[in-house]
Amino acid sequence: MDVLKVTAVPAFADNYLWLIHSPKAVDQVLVVDPGDADAIGDALQRHHLTLRGMLVTHHHSDHIGGVTDLLQRYAVPVYGPNAESIPGQPHRVTEGQHVQFDELGFDFEVMELPGHTSGHIGYTGHGAVFCGDTLFSAGCGRLFEGTAAQMTASLHKLAALPIDTAVYCAHEYTLANLRFAQAVEPGNKAVAEHAERCLELRSAGTPTVPSSIGLELTINPFVRLSVETVKQAAERHAGRKLDSETETFAVLRDWKDHFRG
Repeated sequence: MDVLKVTAVPAFADNYLWLIHSPKAVDQVLVVDPGDADAIGDALQRHHLTLRGMLVTHHHSDHIGGVTDLLQRYAVPVYGPNAESIPGQPHRVTEGQHVQFDELGFDFEVMELPGHTSGHIGYTGHGAVFCGDTLFSAGCGRLFEGTAAQMTASLHKLAALPIDTAVYCAHEYTLANLRFAQAVEPGNKAVAEHAERCLELRSAGTPTVPSSIGLELTINPFVRLSVETVKQAAERHAGRKLDSETETFAVLRDWKDHFRG
């Protein structure tokens, strides 16, 4: 399996904009969710990189805010979800289509991941997935436009990727998510151990991501909906029996939305 070189570009309060280096020419890069043109421009200049394309997961401003300015500086293609409004006359892509840059050795498959927004997509390939605001380490995105059923299905789709798939999400939310995961599963040793690791990483100024699908299956309550301890915790919080994973997800998501742990 290919191993990508990926550079994190911090932006705003807690965003990560990702620069994906070409397997054939490490100074040639794609950017995922370029919300801040200046942050990307500075990173390109600092690391002597050439921008060759943009991959967008959804329409929120912290993910697309830099597209127009970057296009004024770099004549590169933009790819984005078919069902959402993205600047720059993007190539609109849907489930199963491939985004290929043959000369750079890139081949990413598009995954439709509605839930956070109605048309949210992700890009998977080369042993990685760039999932925007759908899956976070130990958490998932809020439901701004989609439904609990859509997000549950999207998380199932991501969880079915190979366990060694690197998960590149768009925000540094891991410590807060782990506090919630510990409230849901206080006896989960993997959550406690990962929280310790992540505290050390953040203390050193290091990102806690990428994660991996395998790690998320052990620590993330939103992809552990069928695990009895998670289901029971959701039922206790709701005060009723929950008859489906979608119901369990909906209770967990509402719980997390109001969680102050």
